[in-house]
Parts: sequence; C-alpha cells; structure tokens
Amino acid sequence: MIFGSHVSCAGGLLQAAARAREATCDCIQIFVSSPRQWPAADLCLPVHAQAKTKKNAQPEPTGAEECSEWQAALKIHKLAAPIAHTSYLINLGTPDGALWNKSLDALVVEWRRCEQLQLEGLVMHPGAHTTSTPEQGLEQIALGVTQAIQRVKPKYCRLLLENTAGQGSCLGWQVEQLGWLLHRIGTKHVGVCWDTCHALAAGYDFRTAAGMKAMLAELEKHQVLEQIQAIHINDSMKDCGSRVDRHEHIGQGFIGEDGFQRFLRTRQFKNIPMYLETPKGNDETTGEDFDVMNLATLRRLSKR
Repeated sequence: MIFGSHVSCAGGLLQAAARAREATCDCIQIFVSSPRQWPAADLCLPVHAQAKTKKNAQPEPTGAEECSEWQAALKIHKLAAPIAHTSYLINLGTPDGALWNKSLDALVVEWRRCEQLQLEGLVMHPGAHTTSTPEQGLEQIALGVTQAIQRVKPKYCRLLLENTAGQGSCLGWQVEQLGWLLHRIGTKHVGVCWDTCHALAAGYDFRTAAGMKAMLAELEKHQVLEQIQAIHINDSMKDCGSRVDRHEHIGQGFIGEDGFQRFLRTRQFKNIPMYLETPKGNDETTGEDFDVMNLATLRRLSKR
C-alpha cells in the first residue's frame, strides 16, 4: 500500500520532496499556492523571488527548469502519485457572481500549475451553496469545473472532488452529490478524493462490517467508487454524523485503530494512494515527528 502525507513547500519544491522522504512518505501532497490567499495569476515569478517578497510564502512553480528539478526530486526520493490541494478560498458553489468568477480564475491558475508539474491530481472541496439551495450550488460547481476544463485543457492532472463533512452549507458530503457532479461534468478530467474523517463526520459509519458494506454500496450505486483516485487518511475528533471537520492522529479519534484496520483491509481501497492530513509537529514525550508516527501506525494496521 502507498502511504504519504501533505507536506510543506517552505523553501521550495525540492525541500518538499526531501521533507516527504524524511517522513517516510511513499507519496506526496502539496499546495501550489498559499491555501488561504488567492493565487497570483502571474506564473513567471520564480520561486526564490516569491520567497523574498512574502513572508512564509508558498512557492508557486514556474519554468521548465524548476519542473524538471521537481520530477528528478520525485525519482530520487522515490515518491509516487504526487498531487496538490487547492486554496481553501475557492468556492464554485456560491451564488455570488464576483466570488464565483474569482474562484474559477483561481482554480484555472492552480490547475495549470499542476499541469506544469505533471501532478496526478488536484484536490478541491466542491463548494458551499451559502444563501442559495443545494441544487443551485451543485449546478454552479458543475458549470465552473466545466469552464475550467475548457480553459486548462488538462493532459496530466485530474481535478479530484473531495467528499466533505457537510459542515454549514458545504456540498459533496453525500455520495449522491458527488455522483451527480461526476455524471454532469463527465469523468475524463474529474475524479474523487475520499476523506475518511469527512466520511465518518458525514454519517458513513464504516467502522463496522455492516457500515462498510453500506458505504461501499452507496459508492458503487452512484458510480463514485471507481473514480476514487486518492484517499485522505485522517482520524476524526468528532463522532459519526457530527458534520464537523476536525482531523485527529491515526487511531486516536473516533475512527480508532479497529476502524482503520477495517478500512485498510478493504479490497476496494488497497491500491489507492493514501495521504495524511493529520496535525503536524512532534510528540512532546518521544520527540517523534507526527507524520512518521502516523505512517508507522498505518503500516502496522495494514499488516494485521
């Protein structure tokens, strides 16, 4: 099984790859723009220049040389299935025309960067309908993604719609909603990233045999299962059906070790790359890096 993590790009893409290998990752997820800032449309500013102009700026890839160095770093550090996550500000489900257009432009910029780096996927939260209806929000998302595909014309990178916890008016928490979007947009350039924390929070209790069977049945019914290209492997601070998005270390939340053991031993998920988005830092008692700790737990549970 392929396990990895979301890693920081502070210092540049080469540092991100080295950081992932140091954490024992097999695969890697990054940001190609600051997650809480709108991405700059100018793709010609080199990474080192951006690092000097913005404190803690996330590097934004450009240029053939940097992309070649990135590809070489992935090979050197034996990292497979590189993907990225979009800015959290993007909301294609909004009824606000100005925000929708800004979100579409931001998605296009980030998707083009992923194409430059030949990433395999770009994960995006579908969006929130805010003051409109879920049906209107889904239509807006489908329209936005369709227009983004026309502008990007992707060759390497698929857009991966992530299931959400269903917090507030966020869409994509029901498998049926993801299936509707996939059908409406078409799946050539669009797939799914399945998040374990979000799934539990949304009410899919895969911790039991019956619950796992029911979740798989829903995924198959709406033709979502076959489109899952990546998995965010996170425990949850909140229990099933809470619709609260709070990630926890593997085995230390409401999914627990038994729940993860069941998930990891499920045939349909075994060949899909899995990426941690658990808290970062070091254990106060042992000093161990949290990513190293969580990856070791996943590997142990996958072999039980």
